[in-house]
Amino acid sequence: MLNITITKTSAPKEKPNPEVLGFGKFFSDHMFVSEYTSGKWVNPRIVPFAPFLIHPASTVLHYGAEVFEGLKAYRTKDGGIQLFRPQENAKRMNVSCERMCLPTVPEADFMQILTEFVRLEQDWVPSLPGTSLYLRPYLFGNDEFLGVHPVDSAVFMLIGSPVGAYYAGGLSPVRIMVECDDVRAVKGGTGYTKCGGNYAASLRAGKRAIGEKCAQVLWLDGVNRKYIEEVGAMNVMFKIAGEVVTPELSGSILPGITRSSCIELLRASGIKVTERPVSFDEIIAAHGAGTLEEAFGTGTAAVISPIGEFFHLGKSYTVNGRQIGKTTQELYDMLTGLQWGRELDKFGWTYKI
Repeated sequence: MLNITITKTSAPKEKPNPEVLGFGKFFSDHMFVSEYTSGKWVNPRIVPFAPFLIHPASTVLHYGAEVFEGLKAYRTKDGGIQLFRPQENAKRMNVSCERMCLPTVPEADFMQILTEFVRLEQDWVPSLPGTSLYLRPYLFGNDEFLGVHPVDSAVFMLIGSPVGAYYAGGLSPVRIMVECDDVRAVKGGTGYTKCGGNYAASLRAGKRAIGEKCAQVLWLDGVNRKYIEEVGAMNVMFKIAGEVVTPELSGSILPGITRSSCIELLRASGIKVTERPVSFDEIIAAHGAGTLEEAFGTGTAAVISPIGEFFHLGKSYTVNGRQIGKTTQELYDMLTGLQWGRELDKFGWTYKI
C-alpha cells in the first residue's frame, strides 16, 4: 500500500454553479503527483492544484511520450459517491504505457490513488442530475535531455474537474462528417492506446467538420479508406435491421470501456450485437434500404451521443428522422442508471468510495 502524503490547500476555491459546468472548464482544489525514477515510483502525494514545473527539454514536450485516462465520480441518490469500472481504466492505462514505452502503475496503487483523491475532493462531486466529477489520470515521460530514447523518468498525475454534459445540446442527435483525407490511426500504430498524439492528429479533420456545420468526424480505416473505425473521440455503433453492429477491435481502435459496457448491456437485453468490419458503403446501402435504424457514439465524456445525420462528399444521410432512437435512449438510461446508482448493479461494475 502506498504512503500517500496529503497537503490540503489553504485557499479552497468557490464551487462553480452546477447548472453551467460545461466540460473541463473548472478544476478541484487538489492534484495527485508521483515521480518515477531509478525504476520505481516515489513521493506519492496529494497537493494543492497549481501549475507544474518541468524542464524545457522534458521528453513529453519534444516526443509526445504521454498517456491518459478518463473516468467519472458520480453522486448517488443516497448522497454517496461511486466510480464506474475504474479497474478497467487502470488496465487500459498500463496497456497504453507499454506501447509508449512508459513505466506502468500497479493496478492496486491506481485504485488507492483514485480512492484517496476522490475522498479528499468529495465536496467537488456535484449532485445535479447529469453532473459528475471527471477524473483525469495521466502519465508522461520527463527525462531532462534531448534525443529519442526509452523513458527513464516519468510523472504520474491525477486532476479532477466537475462537469456537466460534454455537448452543450446534451442527448441530441448530431451531424457527423465522414472524413476522407486524414486518418486517425493504423494497425501497428497507437490507435488502441489513449495517447495525446492520437487526439492532436484528429484536430485538423475536426476543424473541417466544424466548417461543414458538423459536430464531429467519422473516421475510416487508414489502408482502404473504407471501413469505419471511430466517431470523433468515441467508439461508434449502428443498429441495422434490428441488429447492433460495431467495428471490431483490430489494433487501430480504442477499446472503450463504455463500448464494452454497451455491448454487455445490449446483449443482456436480448439485442444481437456483432463486432465486425463495417464499411460506410454498407451504411449507405442500409440507409437506402430503410434498414439503418439508429447510430450513436459511446464514450466516457459524452456517455452516448446519438447521430442524426452523416455528411459525405456533399451528400447527407439522415438517421431515424434526426430523432433519438429507442435503443439509443434505452441504452443511455440503463448506463447512466448504473453510473448514478439509480439502477441495481447486476454486473459488479460500480466501485463505491
